[in-house]
Formats: sequence, structure tokens, C-alpha cells
Amino acid sequence: MSSSERCSDYAVETENLVKTYGDDVVAIDGINLTIEANTIYALLGPNGAGKTTTLSILTTLLEPTSGSAAVCGLDVVKRADEVRGRIGVTFQETVLDDALTGRQALDFHGRLYSLDKAKRQEKIAELLSLVELEEAGDRKIRTYSGGMKRRLELIRGLMTEPDVLFLDEPTLGLDPQSRSRLGEYILDLKRERGLTLLLTTHYMDEAELLADKVGIIDHGKIVIEGSPRELVDQMGADAIHIAGSGNSEAFVEGLRQLVYTETITATGNHIQVGVDSGNRRLVDVVTVAGEKAFHIEEISVAKPSLGDVFLHFTGRQFRD
Repeated sequence: MSSSERCSDYAVETENLVKTYGDDVVAIDGINLTIEANTIYALLGPNGAGKTTTLSILTTLLEPTSGSAAVCGLDVVKRADEVRGRIGVTFQETVLDDALTGRQALDFHGRLYSLDKAKRQEKIAELLSLVELEEAGDRKIRTYSGGMKRRLELIRGLMTEPDVLFLDEPTLGLDPQSRSRLGEYILDLKRERGLTLLLTTHYMDEAELLADKVGIIDHGKIVIEGSPRELVDQMGADAIHIAGSGNSEAFVEGLRQLVYTETITATGNHIQVGVDSGNRRLVDVVTVAGEKAFHIEEISVAKPSLGDVFLHFTGRQFRD
């Protein structure tokens, strides 16, 4: 099935989406999203930024306070039943009955969606093969590793052949090898099955590798959006990371005066400077620190990453 047959031009659309709790808690605050069909979109943000609330509205688990949202052109409130028939969801927390076998878990899920027995058996065999769980399909889920459970949850969301798959922290807690393999499955779902995927993750390297487009959400708002490459390029050619003590405000102001400074992110005595050529600028940076009474304790140069973009727009403070 082609992506154009699966969905209209946009698989997900929201307009001024707002969700509040009571009079003083704003979970999301006017989110506008347009996610094209057959793409992978990564929604990044600190804890409490509004990621899970956004997914909950798009998957019909919550109703927005105001604004609108549509999946494959279907309003998530007015046509919720139809939306549920077009989506698959993998939740952040593992939601599996470990007394069942993997095959039984998939079969029960298919029954919930009224798939006939022949169709269920066909899909179960296909999907277990997709994620290399054929031999484990008749074992109790309690015997599965964390990675096996995440793979089973991923394919459970595919039993109904969804147009859009929502993945909330799909690789949370997995070892690097399992994360990498699950990432390959996710890419294959887009390339070979024409799916649209919206995922949340705290792994910046994962978003950089998988996503066609990234949105960073903070305090309930999308603060920046673009392809991973576009966002990283905004940070400058190189990033100089500095930690130290002293007059950080004067130091930062001195750095701003350097003609080749492209970006500066400062949180306390941790400072990141985007420049055109990091190694060539180190002497100048150290000189400015001496002039402004800032004692450098650590300094390094690296190519900027999506993690640097994330910290630039959200800061380093802890979030609840």
C-alpha cells in the first residue's frame, strides 16, 4: 500500500492545540504540527514538556481543551473510532500480560479489532518473523528480555495494519545493540510499508539517525522544528564546550564580541560557543576568559550534535 493510499498529504495535523488541567497547569500550549505521510517525526523535549500529552490527544486517549487535531484527515475528537482504526500505539511503559505467550498476546489484540482467525494467523506469522521472534512466539512473555518485549509491543501495534504508528520512548531502557536493531525495524516500517511514525525519545542520537524531521517541545510549545541536519547546522561548524568559575556574564559578553561567534548557550558556569573553526579559536576564547576574570577548568571542541541543539533551546536545568 503506498503512502498516498494510506493517508492524505498530511498524516498528522494540529492547529493551536491546547490542554490544561484546572486553572494553572498548562500541559500543551498552542501546538501546530503538520507531519507528512510516510515520514518519521521525532518529538523531543524535557520531562514534563508535553510530549506524552500530545501523543495522548493524537491517539484519542485525551481530549484537547481547545484547538484541533486530525490523523489522516480524521478529527481525533469527532471521529475518534475511525482514528483508532488507522493508528497503532506503543506506550512508554510495557503493557503486556506476561502469563501469555507472544503469539497469544498478538492473537488477543487482533481479536479486539475483529480480525478473523485466518487474518490473525497470517499477520502473527509475518510480524514475528519481521522482528526475529519466531522461535520465541510460543514462550511465555515472562521469559522475554526487555528488548524482546519492546519488539513484541512494536509488532502488536502493527497487527491492524495502521497508517500511523505512535511510539512513546520505544527504546527506553534497552542496551545499545537492542536499540540499534529496533531502530532498523523502525526505518524498515517507513521504507517498506509506507508507514508514518511519530516517536518521542530522550536519545538524541536515535532521533538524529531515524527522523526525517524533529520538533523540540518545551513548556508545552514547539520551540524549533526542522530536519536534524538543519537544526545542527544552526549551531555553527564547531562547538566549544567550557566549564569554569568566575564572572561568567562578563565572559559571555566578551565572547559575543568575537566576530566569528555564531551561537552561545550559557547555563551557570557551563558555556557552549558555536564558531566557524573551533581549534583555531581556542586561544582567543582563553584570552577573553583571562580578561573577564573567568577561570576555565575544562575546555573541549566537538562537532555540534542534536543534543547541543536540544540543550540550546531547553537549558540544562532538571525538570519534573
